[in-house]
This record gives sequence, C-alpha cells and structure tokens, in this order.
Amino acid sequence: MPAPIPHDDAVHSEAFLHTLMRRQLKLSIACAAAFLVVLFGLPLANYFAPQLMATRIAGFTLSWLLLGVLFFPAVWGISWFFIRRSMWLEQDEVEQVKKGRAEQ
Repeated sequence: MPAPIPHDDAVHSEAFLHTLMRRQLKLSIACAAAFLVVLFGLPLANYFAPQLMATRIAGFTLSWLLLGVLFFPAVWGISWFFIRRSMWLEQDEVEQVKKGRAEQ
C-alpha cells in the first residue's frame, strides 16, 4: 500500500491558484494574438501584396500554399506551444512555492 501523500496547503492555496491563473491568462492572450495574426494575415497579405501572393511555389500559388497547407501546422504549433508552456508554468509555480517554503 503506497504511503499517503501529505497535503500541501501552499500549493492548494487561493494565492497559488490566483497567480497561476493570471500567468496562464497572459499566455492565453499571447497565443490568441498569434492565432489572430495567422488568421487575418492571409487576407491582409492578399489585399496588400497580391502579386507576391500569386507567386507559384511547388505548383501552388503562395496564398493557397499558406491557406491549404501551412495554416494547419501553424495552428498546431501555436496549440503545442500553449500546452507545453502552460505545463511549464504549473511546474514553475509549484517549484517557487516549494523554494519559498524551504527558505522559511
């Protein structure tokens, strides 16, 4: 039978959760801004640089290459970054709480 895990009040405190949620909110806003740049960047590029977007690359025009091929990996990359960074933030908060407790 495994030993019971001691309850850590500092990690489960209201201040800990508030700090973590604030840091994750900043991360969410940054990722949402990156997504909006990707989402609205293509129509803006088509509007402001139509000749560039009509350039053929690998049999596609640049606009179709960005929309049909590269858009989805870009969204996947933003999602991957969000998940990895969010998990790192949680781990970092726990380590800061433990470090603060060790200094007391």
